[in-house]
Amino acid sequence: MNGLRMTQYGRGGGCACKIPPGELETLLNGLTDAAPTTPGRAPADGRSHPGSHSYPERGTPGLLVGPEHGDDAAAVRVDGPLAVISTADFFTPVADDPYTWGRIAATNALSDVYAMGGTPVMAVNLLAWPRETLPMELAREVLRGGLDAARSAGCPVAGGHSVDAAEPLYGMAVTGTADPDHLITVDRARPGTPLTLTKPLGVGVLNTLHKATGEVFPEAVEVMTTLNRDASAAAVAAGIRAGTDVTGFGLLGHAHRVARASGVTLAIDTARVPVLAAARTAAARGSVSGGSRRNLDWVAPHADLTAADETTALLLADAQTSGGLLLAGELPGHPVIGEVLPFGGSTVLLR
Repeated sequence: MNGLRMTQYGRGGGCACKIPPGELETLLNGLTDAAPTTPGRAPADGRSHPGSHSYPERGTPGLLVGPEHGDDAAAVRVDGPLAVISTADFFTPVADDPYTWGRIAATNALSDVYAMGGTPVMAVNLLAWPRETLPMELAREVLRGGLDAARSAGCPVAGGHSVDAAEPLYGMAVTGTADPDHLITVDRARPGTPLTLTKPLGVGVLNTLHKATGEVFPEAVEVMTTLNRDASAAAVAAGIRAGTDVTGFGLLGHAHRVARASGVTLAIDTARVPVLAAARTAAARGSVSGGSRRNLDWVAPHADLTAADETTALLLADAQTSGGLLLAGELPGHPVIGEVLPFGGSTVLLR
């Protein structure tokens, strides 16, 4: 409307506007029940975290997944074979078109449920809007985009909450269900297992370029608006129990969290990681967000990155919005990008 560009009304964009992971962990230190896992200290089995947190006995109601290791959502067993998953996700505009932003933000929020092997059953909108700066018609388009994304997932949108704010923000709180014995979590990766990635990297780089120039990259929009539903269902059916989705902390950041929680090393073959073609060129020309650089700085002390040049390392740390699933297991139709190794002194090994 009248040439308004939504991305110019937020300091960041999409998942690149997250609080940096190192700062977030410092913020939450002492506010959770257990500290991050010590690398090399693997869980005794797939049903207990290293450290102080344990799952309730099979069939007993109680918290299954909390904040200990940074899983994508929380999960609680409510009755026998039923677990309820709860998550919330919102961010500043990642696209100039408000409808597209709404679709992307909703797809990204729904992904937290899929990343844990669940099915979304209900969502509510989370909207912050500078009502004296931006027309409410644009807010309606954002909500329409979110509604369409949720409808494609078969997930009803049942209201929400809105506030008047300095920056536009949009996302959803999503409730899902899952079989508690088939949850996918970050602390169950086992040595000898292949690593699968279900979407290409590079959307963060292209989102940064879009914000700077207004150029639209349909391939990035396609990635960000594709539900992780089918990949999640296939992973559960294949017996995969370890993984996460790749969002604001980049592939390296999320791989580090899986490795640290599981007490293993994730070896990533850089040549096998799919990257959007336009993103390689954009990254080489410097179109990299501050969030991606902070991701790399956070992971570097814990990882062996010597096999990658700077551009490749930044692409692997690229802050994704509505990215794919990183799974400890092989999923037909998706590339295997590495393997899980016994802990070898670093959480992530590039080769």
